[in-house]
Amino acid sequence: MEKEHIKTTLLLKGIDIKSTITYTVNDTLYTLSFEKIVEDFFLTESSRTFFIEGFEKVKNSKNAVIEEFFQQMGQLLIMSSLSQKL
Repeated sequence: MEKEHIKTTLLLKGIDIKSTITYTVNDTLYTLSFEKIVEDFFLTESSRTFFIEGFEKVKNSKNAVIEEFFQQMGQLLIMSSLSQKL
C-alpha cells in the first residue's frame, strides 16, 4: 500500500488529508495534519509497516473510525518525538 492509496481511501470516506488534529501535552499545543501523520510514518520501513497494518484493520472494520486511528497515530508521533528530546 502506498501513500496515494491511503489518501484516496480518506477522500472516499469524506476526510480531507489536510484536516488537522490538535493535542495538548504538558500545556503545550501540537497540531498535526493527517497528511503529516502519513508522511512521518512512511519515513522508515518498520513504522510504515506498523501504520499500514493498523490502517488496513481500521479501514476494513465496521466499528472502527479512521479519524480515531489518526488521532492515536498522531499522539504516538508526538510522544515519540518528545521522548527522543529527553
